[in-house]
Amino acid sequence: MTEDQRPASGAPNEELSLTRRAFGRLVGAAVATGPLHSLTLDLHAAQTSVSATTPANVRDALCELSAVELADRIRRKDVSAREVLAAHLARIEQTNSRVNAIVTLVAERAAADAARADEQTARGGALGVLHGLPVVHKDLVDTAGIRTTRGSRFFSDNIPTRDALIVTRMRAAGAITCGKTNTPEFGSGSQTFNDVFGATRNPYDLTKTCGGSSGGAAVSVACGMVPLADGSDTGGSLRNPPAFCNVVGLRPSPGRVPAEGGSWGPLTVMGPIGRSVGDVALFLSAIAGPDPRSPLALAEDGARFRGSLERNFRGAKVAWWKGLGGIPFEPEVRAVVDANRRVFENLGCVVEEAEPDFSGVSEAFRILRFSANHTQYSEFIRQRPEWVKDEIKYEVAQAERFTGADIGRALARQARMHEQSRVFFEQFDYFVLPVTQVSPFDVTTRYPSQVAGVPMVDYVDWMRSCWYITLMANPAISVPAGFTPTGLPVGLQIVGRHRDDWSVLQMGHAFEQATGHKSRRPPLLSA
Repeated sequence: MTEDQRPASGAPNEELSLTRRAFGRLVGAAVATGPLHSLTLDLHAAQTSVSATTPANVRDALCELSAVELADRIRRKDVSAREVLAAHLARIEQTNSRVNAIVTLVAERAAADAARADEQTARGGALGVLHGLPVVHKDLVDTAGIRTTRGSRFFSDNIPTRDALIVTRMRAAGAITCGKTNTPEFGSGSQTFNDVFGATRNPYDLTKTCGGSSGGAAVSVACGMVPLADGSDTGGSLRNPPAFCNVVGLRPSPGRVPAEGGSWGPLTVMGPIGRSVGDVALFLSAIAGPDPRSPLALAEDGARFRGSLERNFRGAKVAWWKGLGGIPFEPEVRAVVDANRRVFENLGCVVEEAEPDFSGVSEAFRILRFSANHTQYSEFIRQRPEWVKDEIKYEVAQAERFTGADIGRALARQARMHEQSRVFFEQFDYFVLPVTQVSPFDVTTRYPSQVAGVPMVDYVDWMRSCWYITLMANPAISVPAGFTPTGLPVGLQIVGRHRDDWSVLQMGHAFEQATGHKSRRPPLLSA
């Protein structure tokens, strides 16, 4: 088995108190103790070739730094891309076997890329905004020469010959690809498990789910195995896993991060996951921007997302959720989210209970989602039904009952939702609500069968707080909001005006700075 096909196998916060000068002395002393070894290595050799001469406290500190700070230190030559990579490979070796987040690792390739990055730094000249940063890609997106399984036995040995557009942009910005992250089968569902790699576990409680479908991505970032990871979102996959793992995920406006394929549908988007809003903004600046292969692509250059996130929010109008038409929420989720209302008030915002009309959205979203999945997966069911999970079979079966009139009504409701959102945001600047209706549940449970005593209709029913927002087609960010009494993370969702991703990032940053919830790191890192 080649490296590209091989599955992959605690940093105290006080290390972050190192001053830049002290940090530089530590790293400089470490590098001076011995030369870098060959970079054509397996995982163990790839990380030990550098980190054997780097103190453990420095390695841990590197893994806990923000992407913004890491990129800055690499650019200033305070630390090399190889040292940064070695630190993160060491963290992967220490942590990944417990959470099963990175399912294909390419340590040798990453080491070679890091060496080239350092050569480029030494030559001088312009460097990409992600130069030298280790990243991982969701196992749904194609990566040339690296196994891409889509969480399905149909693709368990699939090795693409080309990169997806988002991967191309990340690499062009200087990112170092380390591997692929776990996802549910074909990315369907907000619980990350599949028959190829098994389940990914929540780093705040290993008996709980990390959410999905970008579950492996969120866990990789939460554990400090990488500073950044890409994801995708139809029903909440850039929001639910970050909420469950105490990191940040942005569902950008449709077309903000273009994808190939010529789709006119606005439901599915690609986007960034990081440990801070600043990191997510930096990441977005590298992957946003027009592309002729996407009919929805927005013309605005991604560079605008590299500006200062600081802003005065005095007088900003915030609509605080009321209940989304009566859908159920666990009381502990309500309590954590609602306790943050005063944060917005203290920022100077005018907060009022209000929300759009979501009637009919439940039916419309299901029709559009199930119909799209029928197109993609019905042939697989005909070929090998035993290789397709029951939830996808259910969606395909439901789609086969829809009529043209059903789909027409769903599209009409989608259009009305956009207009209702436009009118709503003429009165408000932001809409704030919970990311999820439940806290992280048992990792062996496929999906919640009930929420607060209310039975769920199907496996997407418990995520309405996310996919109601999907149908609005507005940008939305998931930011850490606090913890349940048992120590499980809860996320808060900030929705902004049509295509106003920048404002959403600014508000997310202000909330993050005012609360500090993101600073509570996973217990397994200190175990």
